[in-house]
Amino acid sequence: ATVGHKAPELFDAVSEKAIFKLDTFNSQELANTVWAYATVGHKAPELFDAVSEKAIYKLDAFNSQDMANTVWAYATMGHEDPELFDAVAEEAIYKLDAFK
Repeated sequence: ATVGHKAPELFDAVSEKAIFKLDTFNSQELANTVWAYATVGHKAPELFDAVSEKAIYKLDAFNSQDMANTVWAYATMGHEDPELFDAVAEEAIYKLDAFK
């Protein structure tokens, strides 16, 4: 985003490939993926839907930064996913004592 070139073709290509590899992503990789798209403002609804599906089942491995980056990305892109937000809220409440 700071280089002034958003490379939409690159983000489209990465999105298409990443969707099929999300099972291998850890919590930070899932969070960083949607964060990167939101940072440059590149909409990738299919990717966000797929990340949400994986993230919900891996939330116990998300730390506070992973959760914050993930919900920030969805909110920034205006990508609504109530199931993800509800799951993150529940997990965040459970982990409140561990947050810094």
